[in-house]
Amino acid sequence: MFKRRLLVGALGTLLLAAPAHAGPPGADGSVLPFPPVPSASVAASTLQASRHQRREEASHLPAGAPNILIILLDDVGFGLPSTYGGDIRTPTLSRIAGTGVSYNSFHTTAICSPTRASLLTGRNHQRIGAGTIAERAVDWDGYVGVIPKTSATVAETLRHYGYKASAFGKWHNTPADQTTAMGPFDRWPTGHGFDYFYGFVAGETSQWEPRLYENTTPVEPPHDEKYHLSEDLAEKAVTWLRHHRSYAPDKPFLMYWAPGAGHGPHQIFKEWADKYKGRFDDGWDAMRERVFKRQKELGWIPADTALTARPESMASWDSIPASQRPFQLRLMEVFAGFVEHVDVQAGKLIDELERQGQRDNTLIFYIFGDNGSSAEGQNGSISELLAQNQIPNTVEQQIEALNRIGGLDALGSPKTDNMYHAGWAWAGNTPFRYTKLIASHFGGTRNPMAVSWPKKIKTDGTPRGQFHHVNDIVPTIYETVGITAPKVVDGFVQDPIDGVSLAYTFDDSRAAGRKTTQYFDNNGSRGVYRDGWFASTFGPLTPWLTVSPGLATWDSSKDVWELYDLSKDFSQANDLATKDPQHLARLKEVFLGEARENKVFPVGAGIWLRIHPEDRLKTPYTSWLFDDTTTRMPEFTAPGLGRESSHVAIDAEFGNDASGVLYAMGGASGGLTLFMDGGQLVYEYNMMIIERYTARSAQKIAAGRHRIEVDTTFMDKRPLSPATVVLKVDGVEVARTTVQRTVPAAFTASETFDVGVDLGSPVSMAYFDRRPFRFGGRIHKVEVGLR
Repeated sequence: MFKRRLLVGALGTLLLAAPAHAGPPGADGSVLPFPPVPSASVAASTLQASRHQRREEASHLPAGAPNILIILLDDVGFGLPSTYGGDIRTPTLSRIAGTGVSYNSFHTTAICSPTRASLLTGRNHQRIGAGTIAERAVDWDGYVGVIPKTSATVAETLRHYGYKASAFGKWHNTPADQTTAMGPFDRWPTGHGFDYFYGFVAGETSQWEPRLYENTTPVEPPHDEKYHLSEDLAEKAVTWLRHHRSYAPDKPFLMYWAPGAGHGPHQIFKEWADKYKGRFDDGWDAMRERVFKRQKELGWIPADTALTARPESMASWDSIPASQRPFQLRLMEVFAGFVEHVDVQAGKLIDELERQGQRDNTLIFYIFGDNGSSAEGQNGSISELLAQNQIPNTVEQQIEALNRIGGLDALGSPKTDNMYHAGWAWAGNTPFRYTKLIASHFGGTRNPMAVSWPKKIKTDGTPRGQFHHVNDIVPTIYETVGITAPKVVDGFVQDPIDGVSLAYTFDDSRAAGRKTTQYFDNNGSRGVYRDGWFASTFGPLTPWLTVSPGLATWDSSKDVWELYDLSKDFSQANDLATKDPQHLARLKEVFLGEARENKVFPVGAGIWLRIHPEDRLKTPYTSWLFDDTTTRMPEFTAPGLGRESSHVAIDAEFGNDASGVLYAMGGASGGLTLFMDGGQLVYEYNMMIIERYTARSAQKIAAGRHRIEVDTTFMDKRPLSPATVVLKVDGVEVARTTVQRTVPAAFTASETFDVGVDLGSPVSMAYFDRRPFRFGGRIHKVEVGLR
């Protein structure tokens, strides 16, 4: 109640401060929603004495306000697109660049959720609680994973002006413990101003069997070999554009199209990957040299740019054994086909705008990546969350496991969650050093952007080199639409906008940059830009290593900082820290000031759960009662089966030779499942594909009603601890197995706990061709208790 009074008081003060000539409070858009239009009718005591006239709703938009389309790809770096010298064909990006302008000094936050939150609100990521990804949220104000209502999204603002708003693809800004069928839903896209959402709320999902939602309703894609998520997202977006034309042709629209590509898992049709056969045979070092040469020839980077060196801890291509090279090459071919394919899907949206005659007055932002290319595949992986779980493994283990499920042809298929070697990511960020998750250097934060608005922007072929950031998109939209950022939205006094409109660059490639300061911070890797200079420090986390040395004992106050003069050093190749220590000291003070203002402290909060996994976001419950209506329960809210000692008791009845899943957690990349197979009871623990542990009853279970129990006992509480799993039927042990290594954090990012079926990708290859392998009997109840 006290906070509510404070808010009303602040709002009242704001309204009282409005000048007398300003008209009704909020009529200028400073307070949203706009005040209601008074009735034009006259109500007397009788109908005969009354006059009826329909009120005319006022338009608050300038005439000809543009449509807005934001295209945001995932985990793709500066040196990848053919548009700007890279090896991967990007015809749609070239199409947008060819009818607009391109930016070679545009920046992100180096990681998914923070970039998206900043993009949609115009604020710095920690100011709005998005200092790390949603799944790693912790309880410091800058890292809670909840975008506050005091920082309205661009959709929330434009909705009050009459815009129709839609979002497609990856969201990744809903708290991980608020993604169940019980909500709450105010932190989903439809709670943040979007009229329509079709996509996934987690950080990643299978491209073949994605965990989709339409608004807040779960959607199951078909188990169809012709289905792919990127195509689905394009088709749904085109349909929405047609509905918009039919139902609201007088209203402008905002569309946010953010597919999962090229984030892991890298999954694509074989024919798209085959287009790149032989393209990368000379390895990532040669790729980098080749791309760097083309970037200069195109004038995309300054002629005096230096090519930065490979990190000492990252393998050279020459060091890769010949026996492993086919594996590493195919991983890159799959990724390249994946990225080209999604760019082509984006082109379908542009085609539809042209068919409808709306292309000319649509402002398009094509942002090629929410951060640099990702090194999280480390040495190359068939199950990418091995890295997130910090599970030691070898390439030989990966290849051996891959051969059991189809060999190289399985890469990119529903059977794997593959990601390429970090060397390819490093090459994908040419000419910069480092990768995603590193905020100190532009390999993690600098992404190409093309902007097109044929009605107002004329292309001149000259890259815009002004320093800008993803938080600048919202103020750019407000300026081009012709509105000002609101001071109050839906009763909430708004946080300041941190971004600076870049619209001044549309007509003038040489205009002096207007963004003077911007800080960066991600997992303790950090830096600050001020008037053409950049100071930074690498931080504690090395993304391409399974274990970062010294992570647990890292002290941010002892970090060594570097200094760069960006006016002469486009790629951060020449560290001036020892030559100009006084300038460096001033910039370090600037960073501390920005950090205090934006809730960055404690520096490194994003790595807390890597050091203290016991503090991870998890359900507060220790016991549950389920039945076969329980499906699509996100892993972050489900019982910790496979991670904690537990007891599961199932009351089920079935006929002879019963088959089907009793319950499953996770998916093809990792999980556990209990199922009936021709009358036999089977348990499988899929330890991220590279290890599988199975227990199967020797005898078939007779038809009838039975009590089935699964008793899991962990040997200790250390990460990767072994566990014993015992299966019982009607109190009698029928099988057991010992899981030698268990998954400490999470099997997957978006797969779920399901009773009576295995939705999404299948945990076990034993029923891959029978998925979703629905149980043929009846499950009365499933009791789960953690010990």
